[in-house]
Amino acid sequence: MNPLTTPAVDVRRTSTHFDAIGGEPAVTRIVDAFYRHMDTRSDARGIRAMHAPDLAPVKTVLVRYLCEWLGGPKRYSDERGHPRLRMRHAAFPIGAAERDAWLSCMRAALDETGTAPALRDELMHAFFRIADWMRNTGT
Repeated sequence: MNPLTTPAVDVRRTSTHFDAIGGEPAVTRIVDAFYRHMDTRSDARGIRAMHAPDLAPVKTVLVRYLCEWLGGPKRYSDERGHPRLRMRHAAFPIGAAERDAWLSCMRAALDETGTAPALRDELMHAFFRIADWMRNTGT
């Protein structure tokens, strides 16, 4: 092959978590499973009660947020601005029990949707840091 006529490969483009997880269809499946677990797990009753009965709007927001957070399209920021997660959740009491319930639902959703174990573990570590940072009560 002639290096002068071979198309260049853009080595700056690396795979993102968004790509590894399967893109927006996979994120949508994860979010659906997450809220299904929130609806059915006894340990999630408290965090479920923080949501409106109709979860469709919040599902859309979480899909867009997670897509962007995982390295996908930036539609969340385009539509809603900076995430400001603590500010957006300040009205809700979030302690260790709420953090742990959220994490349990997310882990169950990742497991249910077949997320590769290494990727699941990496994401859960990052989710823990965010969920723990969201705590606004001493409990």
